[in-house]
Amino acid sequence: MSKHLSRREFLGTAGSTAAIAGASSGLWAEALASDARPMRLGGPIFLKSDDPAALAQEHRRLGYRAAYAPEVKINDTDRIKAIIKEFAARDVAIAEVGAWRNMLDPDPERRRQNLSYVQERLALAEMLGARCCVDIAGSFNPQHWDGPDPRNITEDFIDATVENCRQVIDGVKPTRTRFTIEMMPFNFPTGPDDYLKLIKKVDRKGFAVHLDACNVINCPERMYRNGAVIDECFRKLGPWIVSCHAKDLSWENYVQVCLREVIPGRGQLDYHAYLRGLSKLPVDAPLMLEHLKTPEEYDEGRHYIQKVAREMGLTFGAENA
Repeated sequence: MSKHLSRREFLGTAGSTAAIAGASSGLWAEALASDARPMRLGGPIFLKSDDPAALAQEHRRLGYRAAYAPEVKINDTDRIKAIIKEFAARDVAIAEVGAWRNMLDPDPERRRQNLSYVQERLALAEMLGARCCVDIAGSFNPQHWDGPDPRNITEDFIDATVENCRQVIDGVKPTRTRFTIEMMPFNFPTGPDDYLKLIKKVDRKGFAVHLDACNVINCPERMYRNGAVIDECFRKLGPWIVSCHAKDLSWENYVQVCLREVIPGRGQLDYHAYLRGLSKLPVDAPLMLEHLKTPEEYDEGRHYIQKVAREMGLTFGAENA
């Protein structure tokens, strides 16, 4: 019997500390082992319009059933209501509201401002009913908000990240959305075990997982066996995954390890493993294309992912290409 959860059931159970001990058993294990369900694919669109109905329809035209949050101010309640109505009418889920600010900026005033901004973005995600608000933990690097720094894997970094996540969540108390951060190649959390540690420390139902499989591949061993790494992410983090990013990685022929993002299908990321895990989650977590430049590049990436899904007997439920 399938154990796929409704969104309400998921929001009522996922993220609790008590769930960690049972993440590989009971309801969650049955959900992860159940029959595959239709997935949601999404990505940026290039339609020049402010009309929520036209924007939602463009997503469906491209075969998308998930979207990045359209541009809207948190105090524009009429537009928020229109976005919710028109996107729901066309079965297009709002996958995420991006925050993308350094919650660990070395400058105290900039850090305060950034945390305030992230909290506001979570509040917007709550109003929109988005699957999540997403950021990264940040960085102690003084020049680059997402850059490497030797302090980014220390206990001080972890403790500060826990406090930041709690502050953002407690300021909004979300019930319709979740606050998430992405794993990063060189900043905590760098893998599923790190993220489980973070879930336990944050200890808030409003905290969940945004999975970007490419960000977890940070060394030769993980690249060589990236399918197994992706399986591990879904096995360990599946109960908390609410949204995902779709990219690919190519290993360039260079004297040092050099992994570069490329259009899905041009690299070595195991999309069979990615889609297999995604299709068996207890909720239909969207898979969102990102970091490409042109409509043609997004078309290529979308077609590749759809092709892999068809080869596996899976569906995104709205393919026009």
